Amino acid sequence: MDRVLAMQAFIRVVDTGSFTAAAEALGMPKATLTRGVQELEAHLRTQLLNRTTRRVGVTPDGALYYERASRLLAELDELEGSLNRQGRTPHGKLRVDLPGSIGRSMIIPALPDFYARYPDIQLELGVSDRPVDLLAERVDCVLRGGEISDPTLVARRIGAFELLVCATPRYLERHGTPTHPAQLNEARFPVVQYFSARTGQVIPDTLRRGEEVVEVRGQARLAVNDGDAYMAAALADLGVMVGASVMVEPLLASGQLVRLFPDWELERIPLYIAFPPNRHLSTRLRVFVDWVVELMGQVERMQR
Repeated sequence: MDRVLAMQAFIRVVDTGSFTAAAEALGMPKATLTRGVQELEAHLRTQLLNRTTRRVGVTPDGALYYERASRLLAELDELEGSLNRQGRTPHGKLRVDLPGSIGRSMIIPALPDFYARYPDIQLELGVSDRPVDLLAERVDCVLRGGEISDPTLVARRIGAFELLVCATPRYLERHGTPTHPAQLNEARFPVVQYFSARTGQVIPDTLRRGEEVVEVRGQARLAVNDGDAYMAAALADLGVMVGASVMVEPLLASGQLVRLFPDWELERIPLYIAFPPNRHLSTRLRVFVDWVVELMGQVERMQR
């Protein structure tokens, strides 16, 4: 097997913890990949992987080789990318994971502009609010609303969303219209709660008006851990919701939602793009990041 391909095979086995998964990721027969890793170990005269019937682990020499080989292949990718910038447009496959609400309301509607600029980039969008293992799932980067707590990731803040408190007209007919955010902690004004897919904890909302501060957890009959489900629950008249302005403003304009407490402010929710620290930004990832930053700039101008 070609040396570079053998290095890629070894790195993918370490990332996925499986020869089978690595072969599927690289689109080659498992036997070919296994033979390539064995040839690499023979060439280096050292064992890179510990193989058992249950799992594949990396040896101390393998861990050192993994780190250096990862950097070498990243530099090779960057070199090819620099040549692309001189002669060709960025190309190749890019796997991005993002929340459904951000994908539906912001990223996917703007993709025609992205493809007009970069027609040779193939995007694979994983759309969910669940935490993902970037290495095991071969994800190049993630977009996430809220702070990134994973210390193993490099995170870049690329914008922030204004948050609005809303409810449907039918909900307000049934329950009345609350006049103060503290009322949302009472049972007579049910809310839809959002709990973190990572921690399982309900995420409270903090509203401010001058020196007055109110934390809202609410009395919920329903809690969800997905942004699209959260929006669907609110539109089904199940409770008051807090949503990003870019996502709820079309529904406010159509009358499907009504804004509550317009003289109160919520802390903006930051938007981050994150990727593993041992990966250089490839050209295709760099242009995607730059495009999302530009898109967020347009969103923030609309919010202002």
